[in-house]
Amino acid sequence: MKRVDIVILNWNRKNDTLECLKSLSKLNTSNFKIELVVVDNGSTDDSVDAFKKLNLSNLRIIKNQENLGFAAGNNVGIRDAIARGADYVIILNNDTIVDKNLAKEFMLAARKYPRFGELSPKIYFAKGYEFHKKRYRKSELGRVIWSAGGIIDWDNVYCTNRGVDEVDIGQYDLLEETDFATGSCAFLNVRAIRTVGFFDERYFMYLEDVDLSQRMKRNGWKVLYVPRAFLWHKVAQSSKIGGDLNDYFITRNRLLFGLKYATPKTKVALLRESLRLLIKGRKWQKKGVGDFYLLKFAKGSWKC
Repeated sequence: MKRVDIVILNWNRKNDTLECLKSLSKLNTSNFKIELVVVDNGSTDDSVDAFKKLNLSNLRIIKNQENLGFAAGNNVGIRDAIARGADYVIILNNDTIVDKNLAKEFMLAARKYPRFGELSPKIYFAKGYEFHKKRYRKSELGRVIWSAGGIIDWDNVYCTNRGVDEVDIGQYDLLEETDFATGSCAFLNVRAIRTVGFFDERYFMYLEDVDLSQRMKRNGWKVLYVPRAFLWHKVAQSSKIGGDLNDYFITRNRLLFGLKYATPKTKVALLRESLRLLIKGRKWQKKGVGDFYLLKFAKGSWKC
């Protein structure tokens, strides 16, 4: 029987994680086994004690001594899952609520497309977490798309979610290849991970998921969008949208990603942009550029 391990990273948000685990307890399984792995990323609250009190027989809890970031924190869980015999691993944000058929639909796609490396679901905004709350009718809430696959603008090295802010009327219901699988929820093939490796921990957070998808594709593994697998996301709970954190990690990591994968023309444009930001950018954009050139990766200058 195939086994799917679901890795959930927690950092001082036990209530989100508990709600996520509650939704996972209702998953439909058919001819496969589910194991849950909560990786606590150095929380300073009583998160771990709260998870232990659940007494779930299929739950393992791993406690990191510090906040390792998204990439390294999830790698701890992925390595544990593989070491214990998982065939597939789902990386799942703790601020999500899953549909009961999420894993089942992933498994159906995995059997149909055995050469896949990653599967990416359709992700809706959780009710009340939409970017533009007043835009929608009450009946549309819960059907507003946050991600229907990923799009990479290679000319500018920007990565976006397809369909964001659109109400789902079936416009993204085709199973197809996608530019990248978002780290908010991705179904990973362990055979592919053994070939291409884990998340690149230099990123710490942001673009590590896009980097992994590129390595999958360049090694012959498909990255597919599976619309029948879906969930809801309470967007930007651990790191608020915008602000210094985004300035720092996105500025630095765009350089890391772009200078690895982009065309020569775009690489030159990125270098020029970095010099402009180094002189005229905001405080944390300047730090991001500076740390890139000083090879200060992972947490870098960010304090967390």
